[in-house]
Amino acid sequence: MIIWCASYPKSGNTWIRAIIASLIYSEDGIFNFNLLKKVGQFPRRDHFKELTDDFTDLNNLSKYWITAQEKINSDGKLRIFKTHNGNYNFSENDFTNKKNTLGVIYIVRDPRNIISSLSNHYQHDFKISTDFLLNEKSFLLNKDPNYKTEENIITLLGSWKNHYNSWKLSSNLLLIRYEDLILDVKSQVNRLSNFLKKFGNFHTNDSKINNIIETTSFQLLKNKEENEGFEEAVNSKIKFFNLGPKSDWKNIVNTKLIHKIEKSFEKEMKELNYLS
Repeated sequence: MIIWCASYPKSGNTWIRAIIASLIYSEDGIFNFNLLKKVGQFPRRDHFKELTDDFTDLNNLSKYWITAQEKINSDGKLRIFKTHNGNYNFSENDFTNKKNTLGVIYIVRDPRNIISSLSNHYQHDFKISTDFLLNEKSFLLNKDPNYKTEENIITLLGSWKNHYNSWKLSSNLLLIRYEDLILDVKSQVNRLSNFLKKFGNFHTNDSKINNIIETTSFQLLKNKEENEGFEEAVNSKIKFFNLGPKSDWKNIVNTKLIHKIEKSFEKEMKELNYLS
């Protein structure tokens, strides 16, 4: 059965994965990048082996979302998967269902701060990044025919608000705001630990929790990328860990784009206390 670690891109998914991997797959809580491999990605191309070899057509791929998960779950083991896919029904095909899902950890971030992160990650200007957030048909896919990594598979995002709304009503949901991680990471680590202990056994103590907090801090992850590289970066010239907590839309993004975001996402932003 699957526990989803779901988010819109550039919302803190890698930070949460680092914490989860250190909680479950280390004895002492000391993080290293190899631990991230314990929390894989769905969808990946190898999940659809013998189902399809077309990884660019959403109409085709969506037919096999559930079948792929049933194959993964056939051994009865617990798995935690990162995903940026929205929990949508597309062309009458559900992304996932209760039979294949144990729980959901959803990480959400103020969309006004996602703009600059998207711009850095994909090397787009702020307007293109804003339009991407608003686009109900947004998806992830590198269309370079020579880019055939297992992770390069069409992933349906939709708009920021539709993505959030698609996951927020999930059973066994733990909602984490990126901003709360910044304000009080220890309380969020404890929330994650208590949530995950409902589904599996692993030990924690004060020393382990403190090690997790120290070794998964944004600055340490940033330093690790600079010293060791990070294979999930788009390319070696663009830093995956860019501004992080230092990103402040008030000092970066122009007012016109901010108003556009606030108007389009007003209901959801108020619900999440991003707007009063």
